[in-house]
Amino acid sequence: MNAVVKPLGHFPGGLHLEAHKLDAPIRDADIPTRLIVPVSQHVGQPAKVMVEVGQRVVGGQMLAAAEGYVSTPVHAATSGSIVAIEERPVPHPSGLSAASVVIETDGLDEHTPDDPADGFAMDATTLRNRVRQAGVVGLGGAAFPSFIKLNPGSSVVDTLVLNGAECEPYISCDQALMSERPEAILQGAQLILHALGARQCLFGVEDNKPKAIAALRQAADTLGDERIRIVTVPTRYPQGGEKQLIQTLTGREVPSHGLPLDIGIVCHNPGTALAVRDAVTRGRPLTERVVTVTGPGVASPCNLRVRIGTPVSELLEQAGGLVDPDCRLIMGGPMMGFALANADVPVIKATNCILALRPQDLRPETPAMPCIRCGACADVCPAGLLPQQLYWHARAEEFDKAQDYKLFDCIECGCCAQVCPSHIPLVQYYRFAKTEIWADERARRKADVARQRHESRLARLEREEAEKKAAREAKKAALRARAEQQAQASEAKPADKPADDPVAAAIARAKAKAQAKQDGAPPPAEGTDP
Repeated sequence: MNAVVKPLGHFPGGLHLEAHKLDAPIRDADIPTRLIVPVSQHVGQPAKVMVEVGQRVVGGQMLAAAEGYVSTPVHAATSGSIVAIEERPVPHPSGLSAASVVIETDGLDEHTPDDPADGFAMDATTLRNRVRQAGVVGLGGAAFPSFIKLNPGSSVVDTLVLNGAECEPYISCDQALMSERPEAILQGAQLILHALGARQCLFGVEDNKPKAIAALRQAADTLGDERIRIVTVPTRYPQGGEKQLIQTLTGREVPSHGLPLDIGIVCHNPGTALAVRDAVTRGRPLTERVVTVTGPGVASPCNLRVRIGTPVSELLEQAGGLVDPDCRLIMGGPMMGFALANADVPVIKATNCILALRPQDLRPETPAMPCIRCGACADVCPAGLLPQQLYWHARAEEFDKAQDYKLFDCIECGCCAQVCPSHIPLVQYYRFAKTEIWADERARRKADVARQRHESRLARLEREEAEKKAAREAKKAALRARAEQQAQASEAKPADKPADDPVAAAIARAKAKAQAKQDGAPPPAEGTDP
């Protein structure tokens, strides 16, 4: 039996929110008529396109290869023909476009064959490479390449945390997966433990998911792996925050500006564990994921297994359509999600929920009023920060002071803004401050690179000038040495062999004649030496 394990700690603050969880089975979404597959669906460098327009592809075929270390490939989710490789709108808070591969599907749904393997017989490097080649990223929303988190380097990992809290209202994709695929998820956890060399796995699930908890415990009992423990944690937003769940499960706190790895912990999502298992044991790339399509604006909320690249508009149709054409579409939950510009954007690897809210479901847009210093924001901050002070410094653009108050420890959960009686959009101020700091840092790095290039150029010019000067000096020295040698040789020849030099002999005879004439002596005979 999987022993009941109690949490060892808790995080400060937090909110009790109405859950709106959807207790519905996962069903397969229809094959879309067109897939729009962005080549950047992860943190890091975009992948490099490896296909051409007009080419036919099948499901599982690589469309773009990883470019650089922090990068992962992307694959086709079904068969069809590539009709365009161009910039297309993607899910992003700013409504940006990105390079995408557009596939006209053929309805045949052909796939590359599986490549089964025994993950436990692999070394950690081989296992990580299979995960990377499969394009697996964190499916909890961050989309960080998973193979990097499977490589602790010189750090010692003691504990694997699987984050099944899913604390955002309305999102239920992980809940559905944990209820329906618990064995596969735990097999993925075993593979991750093998890659990390960790001694235990703590699987945290909020207590408002009894069906998922029961399914996981039964699967753990069947598996019989004593390293894996299912831990029920209190339902409190944002329990699903990585640092908050770690603090609840272990009583350990991730240091400021630090990572869980700094305290010997690695955290993954249940969907990610399932994707790791499929990548390693079956050789299947990440081409689909479970998405919750829900909200009061949807006629028939549902959990769908969706091919990555499917337009959101087609998912909404399969969920019965929108009940109000003025619904606001949000990718993610109501607390940390962001609004979509339209329904033409595709589902990507980070898409866990499409939430449709009617105008009457939205929080009224009340003008912000002056802060009354009530302290409610500090009471609910799960990171133990002082949101009021951060707000003042961000508003005054005193970014250095904002960093002194641990701005980058803010997880942007929105608790402070939710309870603010003055309706101040606090999180927007924090995002603004972070963006400006990042921009300043990029400008500083760019200036440093320019300065280094300028200094390197000056050093090169000085070095070249010194080399030219040294060459000139060496040439002058060589000429001087040659002239001295010639002078020494010309001085030595008359003394050694005067008779051999007719000019010198003639000069000597002329001098002798002149001397003899002056002395009154007869001149020397011709042809004799003086």
